[in-house]
Amino acid sequence: MQTPLLLDLTADVCGDRKALGTLADGLDFAAMRGNARAAAARLAESNAQNAVFVGLNGNALPILMFASGMAGLSFVPVNYRLPDVDLRKLIARTAPSLVVVDDDMHARIDGIDGTTLVKRSEFEARFLVAAPAETEPLSEGENDIAVLLFTSGTTGDPKAAVLRHANLTSYVMSTVELLGADEDEAALVSVPPYHIAGISAVLTSAYGGRRIVYLPAFSAEEWVSIASREAITHAMVVPTMLDRILDVLAKTGERLPALRALSYGGGRMPEPVIARALEALPHVDFVNAYGLTETSSTVALLGADDHRTAIASDDPLVRRRLGSVGKPLPSLELEIRRDDGSCCDAEEAGEIYVRGDQVSGEYLHKTAIADDGWFATNDAGWLDADGYLFVEGRLDDVIVRGGENISPGEIEDVLRSHPQVADVAVLGLPSVQWGEKVAAVIVAREGPRDVDALAAHVKALLRSTKTPESWYFRDELPYNETGKLLRRVLKAELANQD
Repeated sequence: MQTPLLLDLTADVCGDRKALGTLADGLDFAAMRGNARAAAARLAESNAQNAVFVGLNGNALPILMFASGMAGLSFVPVNYRLPDVDLRKLIARTAPSLVVVDDDMHARIDGIDGTTLVKRSEFEARFLVAAPAETEPLSEGENDIAVLLFTSGTTGDPKAAVLRHANLTSYVMSTVELLGADEDEAALVSVPPYHIAGISAVLTSAYGGRRIVYLPAFSAEEWVSIASREAITHAMVVPTMLDRILDVLAKTGERLPALRALSYGGGRMPEPVIARALEALPHVDFVNAYGLTETSSTVALLGADDHRTAIASDDPLVRRRLGSVGKPLPSLELEIRRDDGSCCDAEEAGEIYVRGDQVSGEYLHKTAIADDGWFATNDAGWLDADGYLFVEGRLDDVIVRGGENISPGEIEDVLRSHPQVADVAVLGLPSVQWGEKVAAVIVAREGPRDVDALAAHVKALLRSTKTPESWYFRDELPYNETGKLLRRVLKAELANQD
């Protein structure tokens, strides 16, 4: 099944329902499909193999995505924040390609062999019209690669993760009901276009019949303003975004009465932040979604009822579920494995493995999925006795001190509970005696910086081997635009400093 069929099914049944843009002048599903078909005809004439998007969020994005599938091309959204030299290298790897690029970014990628550039203003003028001309659908293309997403490339050249139409449609149809959204529902998308969450938002909203509203670039003030003005009912954010949104709500007194569901993911959610959110927005259903690019988005969910049960419970085993990512989706399998490949017991940490139709586990010219279908995520985690999944972070980030594996996230959670700490990163630095030592980088609140008090706090709740030996203070920590802590960047800086 091809991804454009998700849009076709909705457009056939309720073509006059609002699909994309504002309440005042947004496109309906029929117009969205008509524009995508017209853009697909343009792509088919180009002899390109890939349709590339370089720019900010906006209505051109889903039109180009569906048009790519209709024309049998792969859709490739690229990180425009990269330095020009790196951006041009990635664009060159997509040739032969047609590239839709923001007008003010055109000069950055002009002149790359094998690419045809189309300015975004020209694309939108032609393929974002309210009443597009009737266009016959193209014959279904033979290309089964729907999307290519480049990895961050922190350990070398970025890899192109392959998401096939079968992976994406399997995820959507197993998690979303066709036209399951009410007619007044609207999703605010503020994650970058080259993030898997942005891809899945387009596909799930189209199939569910929910209007999409884009925030071109995130700011908490603008997010709250659009959410209020457009009566947003659903949204997805990363933890750093949510913290800033809550600050704006506290300052303005806005309560977003239309908002029904807010999902979050992409990084570890500090318990104080989600507890604050549940208090500030008691009418909102919060959902924690854990997934990877290679799994076509979500593999585990902590649902709204789980959040409310955990926050209200005096049982520490139930309360700690606020720090979990919930239970695996019923449409896939998940295991925690030891280094020897055997399955871990409950409460025992290991590597997270997943298997299912939505799991790609594939890169261009390379597969990372085993013959039996299992994909090793390189994430460390564990399951409790009731099947709730706790993710400790990337295996590469685990601190190995004297042969003991130490989770940075566990120590970070403890430090965040101290009133002195606004934000924190814990990582391992080289140590002659232990191999690695535990280091903490603190963003402090106003007041004295008492390292002894912080160390005593960790030691009392954990133990001495998990107490940081080195302490650093900074005004802010480095995060990327999707809210992930740039732990390796910080580690390299501190290793040189140390």
